[in-house]
Amino acid sequence: MSRRLLMVLAAVGLMGAGKAPSLAPGDVRPMGNVAVSAETYSGRAALRVEDLGAPNGQFEKLVRLPGLEFGDGEIELWVAGSPAGGAVAGARGFVGVAFRLSEDGTTGEAFYIRPTNGRAEDQERRNHAVQYISAPDWPWERTRRETPSRYEAYADMEPGRWTRMRVVVSGDKARLFLDEATQPVLIVNDLKGGAARKGGVALWIGPGTTARFADVRVHP
Repeated sequence: MSRRLLMVLAAVGLMGAGKAPSLAPGDVRPMGNVAVSAETYSGRAALRVEDLGAPNGQFEKLVRLPGLEFGDGEIELWVAGSPAGGAVAGARGFVGVAFRLSEDGTTGEAFYIRPTNGRAEDQERRNHAVQYISAPDWPWERTRRETPSRYEAYADMEPGRWTRMRVVVSGDKARLFLDEATQPVLIVNDLKGGAARKGGVALWIGPGTTARFADVRVHP
């Protein structure tokens, strides 16, 4: 299947059933200082992932999913993130998904959202609701400093509310769709890891976050 056709099929939701990796706490692999547990949250069977503190690097709070090798294709999942109790004022409920992840978690790509920014009474914060990063060389601080606005965008969201994320990847290009939108909220035409990188898929959280994940499906 050509990469162009893959992107078209994924954009209109015709990728097929795909794989549904287990989210059972005993099947996933926490990487970093996080705790995982099963719970039912707002009507969905979910994996709860909670930040337990430092270290707080860009790829240091991951939960690797079993049995996945991902290069091109589509990842869809439901996420709900909110600041944990006692989190610092800068916590945003950071929650997302990492892909093309190396075995040790030191290299890979990720999209994530900042749920508390979605309806903030500050336009600049709203403009930073959605984010792309790439490990190890492109954390959000560098992308914002060197290429302002290119790898961030606005989207409506709320902390603690289920949000559907859909990531479509082809070569060095990726698109992020939220909820039922037919157009991407963020377009990346130059994935920093290049076109050929492959690797695992992991649930991603940031500092001071309590997150839930549900209904993950991967279409390689």
